[in-house]
Amino acid sequence: MLIWIILIIVPMLFGLYAQTRVRSAYNKNVRIASRGRITGREAAEAVMRSAGVQGVEIIKVPGELTDHYDPIRRRLALSEMNYHGTSLAALGVAAHEAGHAIQHKVGYSMMKVRQTLVPATQIASSISSYVIMAGILLLSFAGSAFGYNLLALGAWALGVIVVFQLVTLPVEFDASRRAKAQLVTLGIVEKDEMKGVHETLDAAALTYVAAFVAALGSLLHILLILAGGRSRD
Repeated sequence: MLIWIILIIVPMLFGLYAQTRVRSAYNKNVRIASRGRITGREAAEAVMRSAGVQGVEIIKVPGELTDHYDPIRRRLALSEMNYHGTSLAALGVAAHEAGHAIQHKVGYSMMKVRQTLVPATQIASSISSYVIMAGILLLSFAGSAFGYNLLALGAWALGVIVVFQLVTLPVEFDASRRAKAQLVTLGIVEKDEMKGVHETLDAAALTYVAAFVAALGSLLHILLILAGGRSRD
C-alpha cells in the first residue's frame, strides 16, 4: 500500500498541483497588459525574425493554452487569447513557442530525439493503459502467463513514454530560456515586467516535470508487480 501511494498517488497529486499552478499563473498574468502593447503574434514574429527563422506560419487555434509548434508543418499555433493578447502571459507563451521554432532551425539535438520518439510514443500511449489493465486482471484472477506477458508489454510501452517525457524536459526548459532572453533583448518586455513571464513559463514547465514523474511512477509500479509475479513463480 505504501509503495502504491508513493508511486501512484503522490505523482497524481503532484500533477494536480502543477495543473492548478499553471492555471493560476496564466489567469493572473493574462490580465496584466504589457507596456509595449505588442500582441503574442507580433512577439512570436519578432523572436523568430531575430533568430533568422523563416517560412514558419503563425496561426490562431481554438481553446485555451492550446499553443504549440509543429516542426513537420513548420507552423506555430497560438490560442486566441495569446494570438491577439498583449498580456505578459500571452507574450511569454508566444515567445516560448517561437523558441521551439528556433530549436528547429538550429537543429537542437534533444528536439530531434523527441521528434524521432513521437511515432513510438503515440503507439505506446494508445495501448499502454488497456494492455496493463488486461494484464493485471488476468494475473489477479487467473495468474496466467499471458497476463504476465501483457503486463510486460505494458511496461515496455510505459518505458517509451518515460523516455519521451524525460527528453521533453530539456526541450521545454531550453525553449523557455530562449524566450525569456529574447523578450528582454528585443525590448518586447521590460525587465521589471519579466516577473509575470517567469511565473507563467515556470509554472508551465512544472507540468512537464509532473508528467515525467507520473509516467516514471507508473512504470516502477508495473515493474514491481512483474518482479513479484516472477518471485512467486
